[in-house]
Amino acid sequence: MNHGDALPEIPSSEGVMIAAFEGWNDAGSAASAALDHMARIWNTREYAALDPENYHDFQVSRPTISRNDRGERVISWPGTVVSHVPSEYTGGRSVSVVRGIEPSMRWREYCREILDLAEDLDVDTLVTCGALLVDTPHTRPLPIFVTSEDAKARTRYDVERSDYDGPIGITGVLAHEAHLRGLTVLSMWVGVPHYVAHPPSPGATLTLLGALENLLGSPIDVGDLPYEAEAWQRGADDVAADDDDIAAHVRTLEETTDTANLQAASGEAIAAEVEQFLKKNDPHV
Repeated sequence: MNHGDALPEIPSSEGVMIAAFEGWNDAGSAASAALDHMARIWNTREYAALDPENYHDFQVSRPTISRNDRGERVISWPGTVVSHVPSEYTGGRSVSVVRGIEPSMRWREYCREILDLAEDLDVDTLVTCGALLVDTPHTRPLPIFVTSEDAKARTRYDVERSDYDGPIGITGVLAHEAHLRGLTVLSMWVGVPHYVAHPPSPGATLTLLGALENLLGSPIDVGDLPYEAEAWQRGADDVAADDDDIAAHVRTLEETTDTANLQAASGEAIAAEVEQFLKKNDPHV
């Protein structure tokens, strides 16, 4: 669902794991950038690293070579790192971060290894983060979609089950396997305008961080992201200004979005009036 309102906070007694992966699930690199930002701002500490040899085709996800601070040549291998957030950033809540690249092989084993680490970390709730291309205008707040297969979670967070059927990425597999293990799973996606899909997408990253901040109940310093998001929006304005077809498409998306928002606001106002009427006439409501 498109969740325009702030999500309720996850109970502070629950351990939380947040996961995002580069690749098919990460339009505009928005989700992986959000977790990279969190890891940097919150000074996360590595808890475990998965052996990339088991999961990656290095012709697809190639290692990189560079020099370290001592001038030595070092190779960085693509992989997945599970980190823990120091409690001073989260008000004492246990939060861990999974940041990786979608694996090329052995997805079920990959997910089992991550979820075994989640068990070691006493994780109760897994939040998977992704980004997808959607028909939304860059001139309006970008949508957040949150779903869950857990009935109690749907009630607690006022979200719905996903009605998607089709190919999935590693976030979908990890969420499914976590649900089978009894974890509460929230699948969170941010929408990226399809006509400005090239990374980075700081506007989408900022939107995702805002939703995670609400869920965790802990402030996330967004640094220069608001300025980068403004620059991104100006760049999208330029794209539309240079192409009449894109400009017309943006205007259509704006009209559709504004109409939908107006209808939703009207529906909420009617529901509030009905609730107020019932309370006046029945003190038990």
